[in-house]
This record gives sequence, C-alpha cells and structure tokens, in this order.
Amino acid sequence: MSAGLGEGEMVMMTKTTDEYRASASAHLWRHFAHPDASAINVMVRGEGCYLINSDGDRFLDGVSNMFCANLGYDYGAEFAEAASEQLTALGYQAIWGSASPVAIELAERISSHAPAGLSHVFFTPSGGESVEAAWKFARQYHGLRGEKRWKALSRRLAYHGTTMGALALMGLDDYRATFEPLVPGGVRFRNTYRGDRPADESEEDFTAFLLADLEERILQEDPATIAMLIVEPLQNHGGCLVPPAGYAAGVRELCDKYGILLVLDEVITGFGRIGAWFASERFGFEPDMITIAKGLSSANAPIGAVLIHDRIDEEFRQPGRVVNHGNTFGGHPVSCAIALRNIDIMERIDLPGRVAAKESELRATLEALMDLPTVVGVSGAGFFLAIELRSAALDGQRYSDSKLAEIYSHANIGARLAARGVLCRVMIEGGRPLMYIGLPLVADTSEFEVLAAALRGVFTDLAHTYGWFRADGPPAI
Repeated sequence: MSAGLGEGEMVMMTKTTDEYRASASAHLWRHFAHPDASAINVMVRGEGCYLINSDGDRFLDGVSNMFCANLGYDYGAEFAEAASEQLTALGYQAIWGSASPVAIELAERISSHAPAGLSHVFFTPSGGESVEAAWKFARQYHGLRGEKRWKALSRRLAYHGTTMGALALMGLDDYRATFEPLVPGGVRFRNTYRGDRPADESEEDFTAFLLADLEERILQEDPATIAMLIVEPLQNHGGCLVPPAGYAAGVRELCDKYGILLVLDEVITGFGRIGAWFASERFGFEPDMITIAKGLSSANAPIGAVLIHDRIDEEFRQPGRVVNHGNTFGGHPVSCAIALRNIDIMERIDLPGRVAAKESELRATLEALMDLPTVVGVSGAGFFLAIELRSAALDGQRYSDSKLAEIYSHANIGARLAARGVLCRVMIEGGRPLMYIGLPLVADTSEFEVLAAALRGVFTDLAHTYGWFRADGPPAI
C-alpha cells in the first residue's frame, strides 16, 4: 500500500490514512494536543521545503517543523549514511566514564563555530534539558565558589522548555498554571517589546529603561541569591523581539556587577537561523553558557547541548571536582554522527551566509502584506520573523481575548492556509495575534512567493469577513 505520491515518490504504508488516524486516536498522545486524531495530517515524506501527507498533498513548511528542520528535507540520504556508518561501528556509548570518538569530534566542531571562550560542550537529548542542565551548572558553579545561589531570571513571555525545571523559567502563564507549584527560584523580568512605551522614546532611552528595570528586579530578589539570567538573543514568543542597541552589553554589565551567570537560549536561533552560526554574536551578547538543540542536527536526530565558557570550566577543573549532572542519551553516538553531518552540509553550502543574503528579500515579501488591514507589522531577523495581526475593530475598539481566539482560530487561519498549501499558525500572546514565520533555511524566492500568496489570500478573506476594509479610503491599520 502506498501514499499515492507519484512515480519516484512512493512511500510504503501499512494502513490507509483513516486507519492511521483511528490508530493515533486510540494509542498516540500527541504533544500539546487533544487525544482525538481523527482529522490530523499523516505526514509521510519531505521534499525541499515541503511536507507531503499520506494523501499526496504538498504543504510548504512555514515554520520548519518547530523551527528545527533548518536544512529542509532533501538531505536524508546523507544523514542515513552517517547514521548507518555509526550504527555499524558502535550504536551506543555513554559519555560518563568514557566517550565515543564521534561525541569528542562533535564537541570540537561545535566549539570551532561558537563565540570566543565557549569551548566546552555538555550534550543533552533536547533543548529543554539543555536549559535544565545550564541551571544546574550555574547552581553548582556558585556552590563551588562558596556561594548559595539558586534563582534564575528569565523574561516575560519567554519559552525555555517544558521539563519541571525549565518550566519554572517559562514566561507563558498558560503553560505553567497546570503544574504549579513549580520548582522554586524562577523569576520573571521585562522583555524587549516596546509597543507599550511612549511613541517618541528613543532607542537609547528604551535600552536605559529596560536595564534600569532589570537592575531593580535583581535588587528586589537579592543579587546574592541569583545564579543565572537566561534570555533568547531574539525572543521567540512575544513577536520575535530584537534587542535594542546597547541592550546586550548592558545585560552583560549587570551580570558582571552582581556576579550572575548569563545564559543565552539559542535552541531556536543557533545554527544559521539568524544569518550567523549563533545569534548571540550578531546581537553582541557575551554569554557564560549557550543552550542549543534543534538546528544542531536540523531535527534529523534528537540532540542538544550546553556550551560552557572557559571561566566556568576552570572552576570545575580543580582537583576532586566533578560535573554533577548526566543523562543516558546525551551525546548518543548516532545523534552525534548525524549532527556532524549536519554541520558538514551547513559549511558546504554556507547556510548562515545564505540566510544573511536572503533575509532582506524574505522580510520585504512579508512587509508587502502590510497594504492589507489585517497586518500590523513584521518583526524579527534572519529566517525568524513574526507578523503582528490586527487586534482591534475598525473603530479602534480592541477585541476581547475570546473574540481574538475566534477570529484567529485554526478554522480561520491554519485550515485555510493548509487548503492553499502552506503550514503556519497564529498565537495570541499578551493580547496580540502573532503569526510566526520560520521557513527552512534553504528556502528561496519561489517559496517566499508561495508563502506570501497564501497569506494574502487568507488575510484578505479575513478582512472582508470582519469588515476591516474602509469604504471611503485606504485600508485602516
């Protein structure tokens, strides 16, 4: 039985689409989803920047399958070769009392692309576990120096993973509420969204405001109790928030002033998505640790890591000390082999450079949609952008959260885009509807045009449905 994808594209299946859906409903708990799977897409193949389902329908992957399929879907044979060679030689080796050659090689290779000083690598199975490990390392680091520090500061609306430790750093209340009380020590501070600030405020003044607000939060919590501060160089949730000029240097200065470790969460932004190997370099951050995952293997194997600065490593290298954390699958040889091949390919095609070269074209393509009353603005950098959508009626009255949920429901957005061959979704965050755009980093002009055409069609329909076009003039934004 096949998916009916056409000659040369056949994918063997053991059930029909409806049988797969019934089986999923009966047995598979999907992530952040209702157990009913009677209408899900059953994806069977990837090609370029497209996903193909069991009925042969093609969809442009507008979010790189969770912002992680950086290389798209054309390199499977190379990854299969790397995995097969490693499985044939050594399918598994823990990196506790010993290590595999491929884990050692990958650590060295990552270090060669990392910002200066971040030359040590601790492997994990995922991004959330990388964040959790970084918090543990920060606590142990301060303990080795004779300090009892345990708190971690993170920004409002920030997403840092869903394990119980990482969840304590989560800035999205809806994700946290079900599981409270959480691990103690997670503290929130203001992110870099400036929509609620005075319209005439200069960038310099905005940066000064943010840093003063952060320092006040540090003092409120007692600096002697704070182990680390974690930020995404470009914050995902909240609208792909780019830091203002001077912010990165100012955060570093405050961390140094109060003895706090600075951790950069680059689980999404690492490995080319912002047009550099690491976004921390593009935006001027100087971290003590960086957490990574998704792009490390372009999602072809589960793997994450924490990059650790020399100054932290020095503290652990003193006689009699050990890194007091570990897990079974961190540095799994097969995952490491796939990640190494991923870096090979990225270097071969200069993926970060390619994103830097195409960034302005993608952004301009999306900004052209601002002639529609549905679209308020575009933010972000590289191939990691957010489209802010309308949150008020034509008379300026803001819609309620429930009304926004109706307007930007899956039926109105996700399903209509899928019918036009594009996969994207809208999230309501802080009363703002936001559509995230994270195409595979190999996407080009043709993919930009497919995306824009689908968005224009859906956004135009939405504007007509909710009466956002003025009869007496240009569209009102």
